[in-house]
Amino acid sequence: MVLQTLRLSALAAAFAFSCAALAQSATPGVTPTTIVLGQSAALTGPAAQLGIQMNVGLKVYFDHVNAQGGVNGRRIELRLLDDKYEAKLAAENTRKLIEEEKVFALIGYVGTPTSAAAMPIFSEAKVPFFGPFTGAQLLHEPFNRYVFNVRASYFDETEKIVEQLVSTGIKNIAVFYQNDNYGLAGLAGTERAMTRRNMKIAATATVERNTADVAQAVKTIGKSNADAIVMISAYTSIAAFVREMKKTGYAGQFHNVSFVGSKALADALGDEGHGVAISQVVPFPWSPTTRVVKEYQALMSAAGHKDYNFSSLEGFIVAKAFTEGLKRAGRDLTRERLIAALESMSAVDLGDFMIGFGPADHSGSQFVDLTIIGRRGKFLN
Repeated sequence: MVLQTLRLSALAAAFAFSCAALAQSATPGVTPTTIVLGQSAALTGPAAQLGIQMNVGLKVYFDHVNAQGGVNGRRIELRLLDDKYEAKLAAENTRKLIEEEKVFALIGYVGTPTSAAAMPIFSEAKVPFFGPFTGAQLLHEPFNRYVFNVRASYFDETEKIVEQLVSTGIKNIAVFYQNDNYGLAGLAGTERAMTRRNMKIAATATVERNTADVAQAVKTIGKSNADAIVMISAYTSIAAFVREMKKTGYAGQFHNVSFVGSKALADALGDEGHGVAISQVVPFPWSPTTRVVKEYQALMSAAGHKDYNFSSLEGFIVAKAFTEGLKRAGRDLTRERLIAALESMSAVDLGDFMIGFGPADHSGSQFVDLTIIGRRGKFLN
């Protein structure tokens, strides 16, 4: 009788273990030892440095987590695909990551048009989309329970820029923007900030994504006699625009939102970058007095990366925030448990950088800082 009872207990335990294993295998991207994530970003083309550096930051932090034993006994694996900052490729990559690679979640996408193209795909598949490198309002409104934004929005950034310009007496402001969802998001934010102050944009001009044909934009904005220009594009076209404007003798102020790729822009402009301003959504990467920056610098250096920059720091912070969500979701990991865990993070200090999510609010931060490119491409804040 005792032997029979022991056998039944063993059978019950084996059955329970099998059920647990089956439940885990039913969650794509989750095995007893791994969590598989997917990222689509520009790795080639005119916006390549944005994707490359975002991925560097993600990988440095995840490698650190894995070296410590992973999260609840599981290592994090990151599958990376190149979308060249093109919406069509981003959509194809998203389908591949979800349907073929069977990833658990998507993380660190780079760009507004690419994220917009991915949105209907991951929303239908109910796959979490975490920490995209864009502040577009379409990822904030209307509310999408699968989208978690770590960075501030472009509305937050352009409000800060306009506030700064107006505080110094500047009211004649033009906008140079990329002709896509990203540029339109920045334009809308600038219009919103100026309307609040009963002001109107002096002139607007566009550039096509992944090009540097800025001649017409220079003519249009040059005629406006604007005292400052808010620019919403990637570093290649911005560098071309700034150079050509300076050739015309323009002596006004240039302001960018963070997606421009600060270090890449400074490198592209060289000595001509002096005085160009950029809003930032993460702390200053060269300030070790900020705890998350000190950690970032230490882990970047240990991994052989000596080139600190805003883009890789953003990737690092995104990875750290996601890891916190994984820890809170527990060992019995599912996508729904991750979403619930992230929504429980109402006020989390990642190291002098606060983020917070809730059941009806997936906008993690409103932090915006202003920086300027100084002499020899050094940043000042």
